[in-house]
Amino acid sequence: MHYHLIGIAGTAMASLAGLLREKGHRVTGSDEAVYPPMSTMLDELGIEYARGFDPAHLDPVPDLVVVGNAISRGNAELEAVLERRLHYTSAAHTVKEEFLRGRHVLAVAGTHGKTTTSSILAWLLESAGLRPAFLIGGVAENFGRSFRLTDSEFFVIEADEYDTAYFDKGPKMWHYLPQTAVVTNVEFDHADIYRDEVAYRFAFERFVNLVPRNGSLVAGWDSPVAKSLAERSFAPVESFGLDEHEEPPRWRAGGIRSGSEGTVFELWHDGASLGEVVTPLSGAFNVRNCLAAAAAARAGAGAGWDALREGLRTFRSVRRRLEVRGEVEGVLVIDDFAHHPTAVGGTLDAVRQRWAGRPVTAIFEPRSYTAQRREFQEAYREALAGADRVVLAGLFHPERYDHTTGMDPEELVASIRAAGVPADHIPEVDAIVEKVVSHAAPGDVLLVMSNGGFGGIHGKLLAALETKWAP
Repeated sequence: MHYHLIGIAGTAMASLAGLLREKGHRVTGSDEAVYPPMSTMLDELGIEYARGFDPAHLDPVPDLVVVGNAISRGNAELEAVLERRLHYTSAAHTVKEEFLRGRHVLAVAGTHGKTTTSSILAWLLESAGLRPAFLIGGVAENFGRSFRLTDSEFFVIEADEYDTAYFDKGPKMWHYLPQTAVVTNVEFDHADIYRDEVAYRFAFERFVNLVPRNGSLVAGWDSPVAKSLAERSFAPVESFGLDEHEEPPRWRAGGIRSGSEGTVFELWHDGASLGEVVTPLSGAFNVRNCLAAAAAARAGAGAGWDALREGLRTFRSVRRRLEVRGEVEGVLVIDDFAHHPTAVGGTLDAVRQRWAGRPVTAIFEPRSYTAQRREFQEAYREALAGADRVVLAGLFHPERYDHTTGMDPEELVASIRAAGVPADHIPEVDAIVEKVVSHAAPGDVLLVMSNGGFGGIHGKLLAALETKWAP
């Protein structure tokens, strides 16, 4: 078949394009902004794509048009699809029908940790010799890519709660036919899609309700909402967690020790020790991610204990998750995707563990819809107060908000200063680089947090640091 993808350059759409190509289909596409790493991947795969949107891109007529969830009415190609009555569908529906139906799907959902947990899970199955297919919302470093098609019975997929398409406002994860479902945690997010916490919780309630009786639900016991959802599961529940509970989770970690090389902990299942586990990952949230992946690999695919321990030991992480972008004269530049306040706080804790004793400058871009909402402002104050210095970038689309709905950056910075942490609101990237580099000293950690490109700030920081200490 000939598939044409409108909005092909997004991470999920480009990965779908790769899967379709590996299955033998002809794939074309179009997008407005096509840039690395997705453009590089599409080029390497030999997938044709056009820059910009034009009805001419639909000639010759494709068998099926896949409309990305970033595409809305008024798009020139989409309007032509509708006027010409061409066959069209969503990316999530395509994934379901082309790749998931008939397989054992291990679907990883949750507000935080989806990408990392999916990547760990795929690697654990690989370590067990099961060669899983996968589709993940980030580049898993062990595989060097975000997707893979194999003839394995098992398919690991990151189950996103964001909406499916302009014509299907339900979450993508409802399409994914979970046999083994993971719900890491549930905490209100995506306020642009969900009107309130009740609507957000319902998305996960329905996801849990899709798991068959002969499947498995892996649920985070440290998340009150995930725990309550598990109580209504028709499938057996594999619980995991770190905190103290009246009803202990089936999977837990004890004796956690963190350092510059990662984390060591004792893995327990149903009250029995499985031995010590070593992982290069840092932070309590990553220990939870390891527990979730181990539980899913064991319950869903029968992975053995030795494979679990070896897979956790050799897992290399995911790009843009505490990724070291470079070091100049002892100043580290770290890139992380954190944008929800809980993730920001957890990332700072992980940095403190891995690079203990080093001053941390948190450079945060409030880019997502959640990050720019006023109701989350106090949570960001608490999260960012864990840094030694804070630099807050400008809102990504300030015109979308007024004083009652949008974060007030100056007010947020003032509240962080009041807590004794030096903080600045600097809207422009180049000005941020100048300010941060002027303060930088050997031993500093510059932690950049954004769920977007942030104006190429990582490379600009490294270049300015090189200039600062040039002979």
